[in-house]
Formats: sequence, C-alpha cells, structure tokens
Amino acid sequence: MTRTLVLGGARSGKSAYAERLAAASGREVVYIATAQAGDGEMARRIALHREQRPAQWQTVEEPLALAKTLRAWRSAQRVVLVDCLTLWLSNLLFAGGASYPEVGHIALPARFGEERAALLEELARPDGDVILVSNEVGLGIVPYGAVSRAFTDEAGRLNQAVAALCDRALFIAAGLPLNLKGTPC
Repeated sequence: MTRTLVLGGARSGKSAYAERLAAASGREVVYIATAQAGDGEMARRIALHREQRPAQWQTVEEPLALAKTLRAWRSAQRVVLVDCLTLWLSNLLFAGGASYPEVGHIALPARFGEERAALLEELARPDGDVILVSNEVGLGIVPYGAVSRAFTDEAGRLNQAVAALCDRALFIAAGLPLNLKGTPC
C-alpha cells in the first residue's frame, strides 16, 4: 500500500499529475471528488472535470464523509484518488450553514474535528493505494478576515498531518513535480 500526497497551488498541475499517477498504476481507479457546486461557475468546473476523466474510472462524489468513503472503496485491486482535501476542508467549515465573524477567534464546527480525526485514522490503515490532492495555501500573504486565516491555518495543519502519514509527498509547480518525501514517482 502506498499513500501519496500531491500538493500545489491553484492551477499548478497537481490534479493532472495525480491523475497520471493513478492511470499509470494499471489498476482500477476510484476518484473521490469533494467539490460541491455552490454556484454556476463551480457547477461548470465540476462538469468539465467529469467529462475529462476516463470513462472507466468510478467517480464517487463525497463532500464531507471522506474517511467513511475511503474505507468503503480502498482495496488492493484499486487506486483511490481524492481530489481535493482543501475543498473538503472548506465544505466542513461551512457545513450546516456556519457563518463566521470577520475578526476575532472562530470556533470550528465539531464535525470538522471528528471528520479530520477519522480521515487521519483511516489513512493510517494499510489498505490499498491512495493518492490525495491538496492545495498549498500558505505561501502567500496572511489572509484578511478570521475565517480565511482559520482556513489557511487548518489547511496547513491538515497537509502536515497527512504528509506525515504518507509514504510519498510531492509539490507541483508549473506542472513539474518536486519530490518532498519518499521514492520519486
């Protein structure tokens, strides 16, 4: 079993790289998509991604219960590709219609902590190959607004925790991989 984390900025080529890794495995691919169509533009993005995936890949759309979904689909016969952890994080932060103040400390929803812990526990299990895609959002300026800062903080913490459990980690910039951990892909 190999767990691989593929990090990068927006439009860095991280998803395409992760998809090439999954396809190169020669095994069945299950694609867990975490995006939700909150508006028309995002709905169009999701539709385009669906069209671009190979027809033989199984797509499972799950915006919140990622650990449970991983547990259901992981096996030695397949590769599970999760795209992406930062969208999943955002979904959890705003699940149930949560709203946040512009300034001051924010309390994260209880479900966030529960789902995060469940994901890390699931990734520690030795079942099947998993490729996880996540945005690196901590390379820019400190965001304005409490919820934006909380999101950046939690994305960084999540990426660190997932990277610690993964066998391989790569950073993608301009479509090019930089090996951070493990055997280069």
